[in-house]
Amino acid sequence: MSLSCDLCPHHCQLKEGQTGFCRARINCGDKIICANYGKITALALDPIEKKPLARFYPGSYILSTGSYGCNLRCSFCQNYRISMTDSAFAAMQITSQELIAKAVELKPQGNIGIAFTYNEPLVGYEFVRDCALLARSQALKTVLVTNAMLCRRPFEDLLPLIDALNIDLKSFNGIFYQKIAGDLATVKQNIKLAAQVCHLEVTTLIIPGENDSEEEMHKLADWLASVDPRIPLHISRFFPHYKMADQKPTPVETVYRLSQIAGQYLQYVYAGNC
Repeated sequence: MSLSCDLCPHHCQLKEGQTGFCRARINCGDKIICANYGKITALALDPIEKKPLARFYPGSYILSTGSYGCNLRCSFCQNYRISMTDSAFAAMQITSQELIAKAVELKPQGNIGIAFTYNEPLVGYEFVRDCALLARSQALKTVLVTNAMLCRRPFEDLLPLIDALNIDLKSFNGIFYQKIAGDLATVKQNIKLAAQVCHLEVTTLIIPGENDSEEEMHKLADWLASVDPRIPLHISRFFPHYKMADQKPTPVETVYRLSQIAGQYLQYVYAGNC
């Protein structure tokens, strides 16, 4: 029996035992389940600014964790060793209770909660949801660093449990999103939804020759300001990686020039990786 996974816009049709495009969801017993539930590939206490979140409890730390899998195919992925692998790479199995207990244990070191990051956390939707519920009961914050490629209903259901997000807005060009197996309209929709519910910051990685035009930045920043001009935008410098290892890094002057353009529309613009 084939089932549709309706978590993200791919709507993968999965036969029994088949894994979806994201590598993290599987048809098991005629039910779509989260195959990477509690499978942790990374765990670190990071400065909150590293997410990056510039205006959410600055100076604090957050326990950051990641699993495996992603529902995009970015040739420039900075974490492809975990996002593009499968369960064989997972270093540790952990329960939601154990993860929250670890976060509570780190409170004396400045930890304010849990950040789901490194790979695309929302392909492990159920684990994020369960941990966020427990975190709320322990007065811990829950942060998502996500590509926001999620269908509207599950995203709206999750948002009340989330305190802050950094959403990767890869480009403001629909053709660019098609190249990475994404959907710009879905991401824009979820940015609007998130801005109404919790703290939101946005990151755009600037790749030479791909999304570095002044025209595109004018359009991106103007649209983001129409949602809320107080949304912080992080304009980040690209370094060669994964399938774009032969590319040159983004010139620093390009990042600063595009940051100046964005600053014509938005109150808070940050140049990153420079």
